[in-house]
Amino acid sequence: MEFFDLPDKVKVNRVVPKNAFDSFTNSKQKQLFTDLIKRITWSYKLSETTTNLPAKEVKEIQIFYVELKQNEKVQALLDIIDKSIPYPIIFLVNSDEDYYFSTSTKHPHPVNENISVIDWTFNSEWMKEEEMHRYSLPLKKSLDNVYEGFCYQLAGENKTSSLADLVENQEKQATLKTAIDQLQRKIKSSKTQFRDKVELNQELNKKKKELKALLSSTLKTMK
Repeated sequence: MEFFDLPDKVKVNRVVPKNAFDSFTNSKQKQLFTDLIKRITWSYKLSETTTNLPAKEVKEIQIFYVELKQNEKVQALLDIIDKSIPYPIIFLVNSDEDYYFSTSTKHPHPVNENISVIDWTFNSEWMKEEEMHRYSLPLKKSLDNVYEGFCYQLAGENKTSSLADLVENQEKQATLKTAIDQLQRKIKSSKTQFRDKVELNQELNKKKKELKALLSSTLKTMK
């Protein structure tokens, strides 16, 4: 499938056998590859050679098209593919007429150089083919800039700082949202005394204010 409107010189269009990742999976995961994935295509390779862009930390960007047998997000399987390849991968996942993008920032495993460690995953929502134009991959400045820009698109933010700062911000938001959800469930199901509920509500309001302040600061940098 053609997407991102990229030049011919970056195209690969090579089917990747699902068993290429067998050494990174257990028997249950192997079966999931068979049950859930129809085909994996290595669609594009962005490198200094294919794009004529300089590269610093991001030496290459691989783009994979993953066709599913059923409509569900398969992050666990994308993680396996991601961990087996040292370069950033942008996945376009397809099920019938629905699509979503996914990519993960990662770093080399400190002991096993053949495995990457995932730091953070950016996902789009499911969308129709005509909606995919919301995401673009302009080949400008450097490969680092290309990849960072795409991560910011998936995060729904304008590029204002480094990718590391974006990941840190996303992690803080996720931590606060989890804490808020846990406190709300605890308050709802709690049979503790009134005083204890007051303390839980105070903690909940504190977390909500922290999240609001974080989101507010993010919006200010986007203006």
